Amino acid sequence: MLNMFLHGTSQINAAGHLEIGGCDVVDLKETYGTPLYIVDEELVRQRCQQYIAAFRASGLKFQVAYASKAFCTMAMCRVADEEGMSLDVVSDGELYTALQAGFPAKRIHFHGNNKTLEEIEMAIDAEIGCFVVDNLVELQLLNAVAAEKNVRVQILLRVTPGVEAHTHEYISTGQTDSKFGFDIGNGSAFEAVKLASEQSNLELLGVHSHIGSQIFETEGFEMAVQRVAEFAKNVFQQLGVLFKVVNLGGGFGIRYVEGDTPLEVSQYVKAITDAVKAHFSGWSSELPEIWVEPGRSIVGDAGTTLYTVGTSKDIPGVRKYVAVDGGMTDNPRPALYESKYEALLANRANDAIEETVSIAGKCCESGDMLIWDLDLPKVNSGDLLAVACTGAYNYSMASNYNRIRRPAVVFVRQGESDLVVRRETLQDIVGNDVIPERINKQAVLK
Repeated sequence: MLNMFLHGTSQINAAGHLEIGGCDVVDLKETYGTPLYIVDEELVRQRCQQYIAAFRASGLKFQVAYASKAFCTMAMCRVADEEGMSLDVVSDGELYTALQAGFPAKRIHFHGNNKTLEEIEMAIDAEIGCFVVDNLVELQLLNAVAAEKNVRVQILLRVTPGVEAHTHEYISTGQTDSKFGFDIGNGSAFEAVKLASEQSNLELLGVHSHIGSQIFETEGFEMAVQRVAEFAKNVFQQLGVLFKVVNLGGGFGIRYVEGDTPLEVSQYVKAITDAVKAHFSGWSSELPEIWVEPGRSIVGDAGTTLYTVGTSKDIPGVRKYVAVDGGMTDNPRPALYESKYEALLANRANDAIEETVSIAGKCCESGDMLIWDLDLPKVNSGDLLAVACTGAYNYSMASNYNRIRRPAVVFVRQGESDLVVRRETLQDIVGNDVIPERINKQAVLK
């Protein structure tokens, strides 16, 4: 019995190997090495299409923006463009990646609670579609830079609706006590709308709200719509400002392990659009255009990380540790969030379960543990371990701790594999290092 749920095109082939996108992962290991991020391109495209189709069925105007912070490469930006998505970026690096991939700038939305002057200038020069303004400092800076460049830029104001989603505290963002946005409850959001509407070089399109991540129910989204609609109505009645766009963020959950119960994409979208129709009808002359920003739910369960098993340590009566050739450098989420994962031996997927082990990474940290108490066949050095649902935030948050090289990334589809990020080399590790002349001279004197 498999102890890992098979997502998308994943299956066990006749050789007893895990196969993704028609590619045997044993062959992928021989071609690309490990650790290796494997992305099921077909599943990524299906998820994009599901969001687009669900919003079309609602009859509302919409944009679905892929939240690139989940996984940002030029290839991923190109896929998002091909599937008709917009794009959410939060740094000059993500923006540069999108532009280098040829992503249409008018469909790019720039987020972030501390955009630098250089980032703002870069985004304005690129003529992106919209800034999501997070605070008054940014509002004033953005208007000043736009005036200096003699342009008018479109903005949304990020607001916190006071909705606390049932999620990890570090990824919950819609409550009053948050580093993000203007609070509706204390009046700062209303004052921000008033100020923004008075700026000559800013065009206020509407508001943005995001209540958190990895959400399995619709009530939080529905409540956020209600709060935002009440706020929008108050703004319209008192200031005469009508929001053309309401962005309800992302946070749609995926299945990592047994017990996770995400809804279908269509269920999330229908709940949101029904709530918009219910709460904006009657007082608004037209329903707003609805934007959302799925990230994890586009790429999360489309990603699998493949490792090679190395050493093991059996502590009688306690546990057996099995170490792999990666760890918190390619997946920091267990250390950050106590995230849970499922895994299997990808080269012996049909073998009977014989032992319970804990999967350790190779970093010099006691906390570098990927999975505790995983049931597997008898594990041997050289086996391949596949960890599911690593498509979101794993590559994005990967590091060079201990000067470990970051893995390669491959897209697989219909029996073909394509390298989209090459494995870092040892030269890459020292590529930005500089030895000052002062230190060189000191070495010569000795």
